[in-house]
Amino acid sequence: MDQHWLVRETSPLGNIHPGRCPRGRPRPFAPSTNTSSPRAEPKDEKSSGAEGRGSRSHDLRTLVIVNPAAGTFRTRSGSGRHATARALCARMGLDADVAVTERPGHARELALSARRSRAELVLVWGGDGTINEVASALAFSPTPVAIVPGGSGNGLARGLGIPLDCDAAFAVAVNGRDQWIDAGELDGRLFFNVAGVGFDAKVAAAFNRGARRGLPAYIWTSLLEAMRYRPARYQVSCCGDPSSASPPTVFFHQAPALLVAVANGAQYGSGARIAPDARFDDGRLNVVIIEPRSVARALIESRHLFDGTIERMRGYTTRAVRDVTLTSDQPMLAHVDGEPFQAGDSLTVRVHEQALVVRCFFFSEAVR
Repeated sequence: MDQHWLVRETSPLGNIHPGRCPRGRPRPFAPSTNTSSPRAEPKDEKSSGAEGRGSRSHDLRTLVIVNPAAGTFRTRSGSGRHATARALCARMGLDADVAVTERPGHARELALSARRSRAELVLVWGGDGTINEVASALAFSPTPVAIVPGGSGNGLARGLGIPLDCDAAFAVAVNGRDQWIDAGELDGRLFFNVAGVGFDAKVAAAFNRGARRGLPAYIWTSLLEAMRYRPARYQVSCCGDPSSASPPTVFFHQAPALLVAVANGAQYGSGARIAPDARFDDGRLNVVIIEPRSVARALIESRHLFDGTIERMRGYTTRAVRDVTLTSDQPMLAHVDGEPFQAGDSLTVRVHEQALVVRCFFFSEAVR
């Protein structure tokens, strides 16, 4: 692999880089210094990036990032996926370097180096956590990200309509359309699908510690955590959708909750839709509050997650917002795109419109 992909770039915020975008335009995002709407209109970047690529040559300068640890079982070797990726690139005429991640955070380092090198495409083969690393590094730049689903839930890929089959997903990387999607920011960390606090973060932490992957393992982990989980008390405050016909109203919730999710996409993964009305491109996030319930009731009602009827479930509240503040009387365990971390007792979440270029098919239907 060429060494220029391995150049490292650091930031005081870790996965978000203040400064300037490629081609000299001001960055639309400076999360540590601006509390108002931080986003400038990146129209020049769009015209040189996402739009105008309809008739593209397959001879692209591409980096393929492969995570060998993603999937149904954790593995120690990336040789299989590395060889498959090289073979698929050769078959499709894609000029690409293939890199295998070696540790957490490595995918972000590789993507940042590709961004500095003005790569025309970064393709990531991995799960939601690896995809988040790459997407966070490429956010607010014209460099598109293509996804080959390789995780257990594959929430973002499913929401974008990207095939789960690796051959078909590689074909999308070569022939798909570049589209801008929104991003959320929670506690200085970007997310592109779903973030939140409470039970889902607890399950994510336990699931990530386990060796087995896939939906059955996730359900089993959820059951174990449900039997010992104690809901926390949250204060949730946000302003209603400012683009609606009626004036924005302040929404305030103060009570124990099983979880508080903030969704850019509709589903966690594996078809579990926590916010069926969420869209990737509407400039809003959908905040979801689920009231505490017994394990038996949760089991009975779990079908609503998978049949798209969760909004009919008792104790389910949702609002479309641009920002939301979460506070609790104790430090909160949070997650972004299924990656858990320990947060403080107060969190602010906000949306950033048109933050990332993704390559996909049938965008308008898939994002619903």
